[in-house]
Amino acid sequence: MAVSTPTCDFGWKARPFTLPGTDGRDWSLKDIAGPKGTLVMFICNHCPYVRSVIDRIIRDARDLQALGVGVVAISANDPADYPEDSFDAMRAMAESLAFPFPYVFDESQDVARAYGATCTPDFFGFNAEGGLQYRGRLDASGRQAAAPDARRELYQAMRMIAETGQGPAEQTPSMGCSIKWKA
Repeated sequence: MAVSTPTCDFGWKARPFTLPGTDGRDWSLKDIAGPKGTLVMFICNHCPYVRSVIDRIIRDARDLQALGVGVVAISANDPADYPEDSFDAMRAMAESLAFPFPYVFDESQDVARAYGATCTPDFFGFNAEGGLQYRGRLDASGRQAAAPDARRELYQAMRMIAETGQGPAEQTPSMGCSIKWKA
């Protein structure tokens, strides 16, 4: 069953965290934050919504990093019920796809709860001051990828935030698999 994200709570402050990365180091929000903004994504390995667009997520992350936006991907799913989302599987995915951003594990699920993450993928776009400006989707993709020329909603919103500090007033919620919470 698909779950959608709530509307953007403009100005809501990014919650600090320090989580272990698949690259062997711990990453904090301060380490990741870019001079022009920060994108915090909740993703996972097994979700068909993520899998259908992971190449676009990587493309947009690279393009946003070039604009001074810091990017991180967080997996918070319970690997006891979803072994494909284990830390070892995360490491393998990050290496095989050459993620240009840290892929970190929220084993306690405290960060996902603090952010109010609801689904994978769930995108939180913050301005340089750490205020939320985007809580929308990547593009028109769903379980299947949208057309190759689909409007790059996340990229365009984050570019706007990098340039002006403000996100678009109109945002379409992201949709995907629910976060797999521990019992």
